[in-house]
Amino acid sequence: MELPFELFVALRYLLAKRKQAFISVISFISTLGVTVGVIALVVALALMTGLQQEVRDRILGSTAHVFVWKQGGYEDYRAEAAKLRQLPHVVGAAPAIVDRALVSSPRGIGFITIKGIDSALEASVTDIERSIRSGSLQALMEHGNDETPGMLIGSDLSKQLGAFEGDLVHVLTPYGTASPMGVLPRFRTVKIVGVFSLGLFEFDSSYGFVTLELARVLFDKPGVDLIQLKVDDIWAAPRLSASIPDQLGPKYLAQDWADTNRSLFSALWLEKMAISITIGLIVMVAALNIVASLILLVMEKSRDIAILKTMGASSRSIMTIFMLQGLIIGIIGTTVGASVGYGLAYVLDRYRLIRIPMDVYQVSYVPFTVETPDFVLVIVSAIVICFLATIYPSRQASRLDPAQALRYE
Repeated sequence: MELPFELFVALRYLLAKRKQAFISVISFISTLGVTVGVIALVVALALMTGLQQEVRDRILGSTAHVFVWKQGGYEDYRAEAAKLRQLPHVVGAAPAIVDRALVSSPRGIGFITIKGIDSALEASVTDIERSIRSGSLQALMEHGNDETPGMLIGSDLSKQLGAFEGDLVHVLTPYGTASPMGVLPRFRTVKIVGVFSLGLFEFDSSYGFVTLELARVLFDKPGVDLIQLKVDDIWAAPRLSASIPDQLGPKYLAQDWADTNRSLFSALWLEKMAISITIGLIVMVAALNIVASLILLVMEKSRDIAILKTMGASSRSIMTIFMLQGLIIGIIGTTVGASVGYGLAYVLDRYRLIRIPMDVYQVSYVPFTVETPDFVLVIVSAIVICFLATIYPSRQASRLDPAQALRYE
């Protein structure tokens, strides 16, 4: 099968030899520029997407998808949890009491968030049971009625306090007992019955889990603060949250995970867009290289263009030749760049080669995730930019006057 005339000439010009070898070098540099730009863009998008997904997954493994409060509190949280489990998409419901306290040990001290939970229900809404590194969730219930109740703490908090499974720590809360000297803070000694690692620094460094009964005593609360819900589709959580007051009444107030972490995900999205635009400029620079190379080629091949026109080639054919040349550069550069970028992102993610401070980014390494829509968008955008870069020099070539070009030959 013979190649079309325009494509044949475009390939000949791209692979120029001997006296025109300079044109081939320029074409190679243009292709390399597109390749580098696409590699950088694919890897950058993979980095930000991976970081967003990793942080999101760890947050959703550490907390529930929807939080529900009720005006006046919950008198019977088990009945309320059973009612909330009947809502669409809900697969788990568990009560919680959340407040702040000061915890100390002989080797350290720190402010922590204490979460009172029902051990039998908590595992249905968070990954706490699977994240325990020592001890067990069941140990909370076993120590619930002891003189020294139990508490689960995060791995980083454990290191900070120098307290591990079996050690005793002291918990101090501002909710106290009235006395002639004023309100005395409430003080309680608890036993560390387990250490968990949810993989999110915010939780591993500042959270402790106790029974609901102990939380009520520590924070002087008659009932639970809220009921947590887990849904089968995280993207359905905002709709469910908005519909709860309509379905259950105005006394209920709900908030979903996206709203709770809005500032974090907005910042991550903004970073992704900023990086994409910044690195996308590399592709624009590569497109300028294509413009320059085609202008040089038109100048170099002005005599050839004139001869082709005198032999009957139309201005449209001449324009197509140079458009095809730029498009071939763009397609080759984009294909190689996308392939290398995808492979590089896979290797960096598979072997976790880039480590970052966990207390800043919530994760210990940079994850890379190449999403199909982003990947396709990069490829299509790069090819379109390269094609647009061919329009001006191709139009100039098609307008070349054969008589002027051959006058001094």
